[in-house]
Amino acid sequence: MNTHTQNQMQTSAQSLPTWLDRYTTIALYGLGVGTALCLFALFTNPIPDPSFPWATLPQSVRLPFTQPRIEHWPVTYTIGIWLWVFGVPATFFAGWRRYRTRWNTSRTTWLVWMPAVVMGGVTTYCRFFWPKLYPASWNAPSYTFVCWGYCSSYDPLWNNLAYVVALFGVFTGILAYKKRLRSQYWIGAFGVLALPLGLPALYEAYRRQSSQSERSGETV
Repeated sequence: MNTHTQNQMQTSAQSLPTWLDRYTTIALYGLGVGTALCLFALFTNPIPDPSFPWATLPQSVRLPFTQPRIEHWPVTYTIGIWLWVFGVPATFFAGWRRYRTRWNTSRTTWLVWMPAVVMGGVTTYCRFFWPKLYPASWNAPSYTFVCWGYCSSYDPLWNNLAYVVALFGVFTGILAYKKRLRSQYWIGAFGVLALPLGLPALYEAYRRQSSQSERSGETV
């Protein structure tokens, strides 16, 4: 492998593909829009989220109309929360893009371990601390499909599975950190099981597989 090819591979490894970089930027704006939509619901509905009845504004500052609800939540609140669900994966890409050199952190830390830790934290919150609404709703915002299984049913089995997936993500991060053979397949499996939060891990698995294929091609 010549020096020019090595430099190209190193540059590619230290940057995001154009489409992913664009998604990251748009999704970060989406998080801001989602926050604004959730806050807007405070000005239209007395209690936008029944899980948090204390989050309300005096009637004197609310607008003279009330939003309809999708299950338990006002329309703009629902849209805002789901923008967060599909935008949060971008924060890991953005973190790695901006702080990888400043904090001297690896891609594995940002794209595999952090999503796994966040999944474990959210799973714990939903199981033990989230004030649940009844009946359980299909519209319950969830950061992974397996978490949605719990939030839309309150069946502990789904919550236990979410813990298993989160721990599996930590395990795959260890394999990646130790540069174990075929670790990209384990990372990819975690990425799929943890979607949409697992998108960063899924990309990392794809990048590792592509890099390995390029190196193999150079040695032929």
